[in-house]
Amino acid sequence: MNYPTHSALLALSTLMLAGCTMAPKYERPPAPVPTAWPAGPAYAPTSAATNASSVPDLFWQDYFTDPALQQVIGLALTHNRDLRIAALNVERARAFYGIQRAALYPAVDAVGSGSKARVPADLSSTGQRQTLERYDANLGVASWEIDLFGRIRSLKDRALEEYLATEQVRHAAQILLVSSVAQTYLALAADRESLALSETTLTAQQAAYDLIKRRHELGLVPELDLLRAQTPLEVARRDVAIYTQRLAKGENALSLLVGSTVPPEMLPATLGEFISPNELGAGISSEVLLRRPDVLQAENLLKAANADIGAARAAFFPRISLTAAIGTASSDLSGLFKSGSGAWSYAPQIVMPIFDARTWSAHKAAKVQREIAVTEYEKAIQSAFREVADALAVQGTVDQQLNAQQSLVDAFAHTYRLANSRFDKGIDSYLGVLDAQRSLFAAQQVLVFLRLEKLANQVALYAVLGGGWQTAPAQARITSRD
Repeated sequence: MNYPTHSALLALSTLMLAGCTMAPKYERPPAPVPTAWPAGPAYAPTSAATNASSVPDLFWQDYFTDPALQQVIGLALTHNRDLRIAALNVERARAFYGIQRAALYPAVDAVGSGSKARVPADLSSTGQRQTLERYDANLGVASWEIDLFGRIRSLKDRALEEYLATEQVRHAAQILLVSSVAQTYLALAADRESLALSETTLTAQQAAYDLIKRRHELGLVPELDLLRAQTPLEVARRDVAIYTQRLAKGENALSLLVGSTVPPEMLPATLGEFISPNELGAGISSEVLLRRPDVLQAENLLKAANADIGAARAAFFPRISLTAAIGTASSDLSGLFKSGSGAWSYAPQIVMPIFDARTWSAHKAAKVQREIAVTEYEKAIQSAFREVADALAVQGTVDQQLNAQQSLVDAFAHTYRLANSRFDKGIDSYLGVLDAQRSLFAAQQVLVFLRLEKLANQVALYAVLGGGWQTAPAQARITSRD
């Protein structure tokens, strides 16, 4: 049998595949931030900036070198529900992209049908009552749009960019999870250290109170000294209860992030036993911000808006669609596949827009949406630059604060020892010891906070720089397929 639809379908498929989109050529907007990080008294001196493309990928396992923390982060990446939801969203977006991509090609269906109808005599061509039967078996294409002007290709490109944007959301969720686990882990270590400090203070205050109580019973000191000794004792008891509570909440928060109970051997001891992460930030160009997931997501959405303009422009041009079928037909079911029962149909359709005000409004809306996407892309870069600059400011000054606070703690510790000695010798009252001890405890607490701030800032710097600049695997995967 000779079926002309074969050659027609082949020719139209070639035209469709050769069709180009009418989307504007995409050009990345210039970054609205300086290429170098801020400089000044708050920032550490840096060497010449390294180009972002020459910066090697740094994965979290290479940055966070503490073995226990690595195990906890590994558990979180496996069991965290938020990350699992983000991954499922990526799979859903990938499926939507597949649906839109498939619209470029005809959908071929096998259709079998049969009908039977009675025609009365006054309507019959023979003047007699008839019963008409028809049976068909076809392989056909229904309403396939031939994408000569790139409307479907533009929609496919938009779906691709939205899928890649969702992949960047998943990447950002992973970075947030890694940094949140590290921050919570460090806070838990700081709370353990503060609890140990409070317990040590409580032991010292209890011993001092017991000594003064015995002296008061012997009439050597007034009741006022006994009451003064009781005040820091109760404060120390309160602090122990507070840090015990914070420790329990910290463990609960860490378990929630991980998605399961963290084994006791993986929990941190103190900040002093924690292995510090690697240093980041020095000598890196601000171009590295273009590799941050949120910035890449904003750029993907900008490309999607750019593709929307192509679809809006294509709406001004003719739309060609094709319905075709090839198969067999017979008035008798038994003769459906006999020789001579072949049948085919071919019904192209072209729709030429003459006047539709909606197309002009849609085109204008697409252009405005692109301007919005450009603005959001630039805002994402500016926000990223500010976050990195803030982290670099902390990095440049926290060591000075730590050194000064350590000297202050040493001075208060010496003052506390002298005050105790003078009290034991009866030179001064217990009020001097109380003031010295209170100042020492407060200084030690600030020292723990500053040590936590330094380590937490290293975690924050890792996150705000994009989590190690890992490239998104989805981009290469889709590029290779297209």
